[in-house]
Amino acid sequence: MDILHSYWRMEYVTSPSDGDKGHENPFVKLPRSGDDKASYIVYRGVHSYLVMNRFPYNPGHLLAVPYRQLADISELNEEERNELFAIVVKGKNAIQAVMNPDGFNIGFNLGKASGAGIPTHLHMHIVPRWSGDCNFLCVIGKTRSLVEALDKTWEKLKEALDCPST
Repeated sequence: MDILHSYWRMEYVTSPSDGDKGHENPFVKLPRSGDDKASYIVYRGVHSYLVMNRFPYNPGHLLAVPYRQLADISELNEEERNELFAIVVKGKNAIQAVMNPDGFNIGFNLGKASGAGIPTHLHMHIVPRWSGDCNFLCVIGKTRSLVEALDKTWEKLKEALDCPST
């Protein structure tokens, strides 16, 4: 039997959960880091930003996140809501341009029961999909196989998002 290692998962499984005492919400902390590449932020708007998921379902998996900490979409004001959906489209178009997926899963997980990893801070997933990308690894082995390093994907998406046509 071959053994596949996902060393990057240790950071995820040992990281504090949202709401742990003494730990700051990463969606609030990331935009203040001063280093968008280290934080994997690929685009900043006035009310929200696009960040690569550090624990992606697929390469290019982005999160559209409002700067303001909100738990539910009904708490967004009109300007926040409009910009959030505009940057979702911007992120989807950038992924399409540089990665050419066959489709997308785009959506929210609202509340812990729905699978939200940070239920107190709304965020929308933009997940590129390719025909056949879900194989035996994730079904049987509970392992994901990413074909590209996060740093390389960040460079491609950042370049696409810096172009005015995207």
